Amino acid sequence: MAFLTNEKLLIVGAGGMIGSNMAQSALMLGLTPNICLYDIFEPGVHGVADELQQCAFPGVNITWTTNPEEAFTGAKYIVSSGGAPRKEGMTREDLLKGNCQIAAEFGDYIKQYCPDVKHVVVIFNPADVTALTALIHSGLKPNQLTSLAALDSTRLQQALAQEFGVAQDKVTGAQTYGGHGEQMAVFASHVKIDGVALADKNLSEERFADIKLRTTQGGSNIIKLRGRSSFQSPSYCSIKMIEAAMGGDPFTLPAGCYVNCDKCGYKNVMMAMPTTLDKDGVHFVQPQGTPEELADLNKSYEHLQKMRDEIISLGIIPPVEDWKTLNPNL
Repeated sequence: MAFLTNEKLLIVGAGGMIGSNMAQSALMLGLTPNICLYDIFEPGVHGVADELQQCAFPGVNITWTTNPEEAFTGAKYIVSSGGAPRKEGMTREDLLKGNCQIAAEFGDYIKQYCPDVKHVVVIFNPADVTALTALIHSGLKPNQLTSLAALDSTRLQQALAQEFGVAQDKVTGAQTYGGHGEQMAVFASHVKIDGVALADKNLSEERFADIKLRTTQGGSNIIKLRGRSSFQSPSYCSIKMIEAAMGGDPFTLPAGCYVNCDKCGYKNVMMAMPTTLDKDGVHFVQPQGTPEELADLNKSYEHLQKMRDEIISLGIIPPVEDWKTLNPNL
């Protein structure tokens, strides 16, 4: 079996549904034969490792551990779903304090055990601030760490495809920016449906408002339908991000990235932007949209600032002016 790289991929939170699906996706896509599964709960991660070994993927080395030093040492790529899951009735923000404390410890492990890691994807909620927390604590360069925001764009794409009765890949330009949550900014001015501009499809304001609601509530709807938070879609999207970082096809759906940009007007937050993720890390450009879309993005940015300031007030990260004491690369 041919692999994209032989370098170590670490799956954090591997005992859960997202983590186990990430590991299987990575093996099925042939990313690397060297996958380490880490979780604090021994029976779960042990069971995932046993089951993956029973799949009999040729030429692979699947290891598991509950020891962070063993897990992180030598890791070149990391995907972490190692936070508490979202339950019915909860928003992503309800997970703020506990998961940001987990993210701080996660970043500390990176700094201590694998400072030469090449790329990290953080996907546990609220992903904008857990990823920011991990970045500050890790000491990594901003282009080395991303969060999963692409799921919002694929949900918008899905809703539009269902509305117009076309295959999902026939919907292009459907993207969301800003926060990964109910405050996301939905950009549709560049959407095309099977090559035809959305503006020419005579979609009513009422129907588009419903599509936006279905997009922003996509995660909570999965919980209502399945009785648990999403796991297949975040697993696949995050592994496609790591695949791009390993040198596979670039990942061009919006990723959450660290933004400190005078030109854009957005400072010291992690947010979804027009991005490309490749072997050199993540790169972003300034969003282009209608005045209404950009106004929505500004509101989302303001919400992200409030969440950032809340974790500062909790002492999980220092005030912005002191971030360089933890991470000189910021």
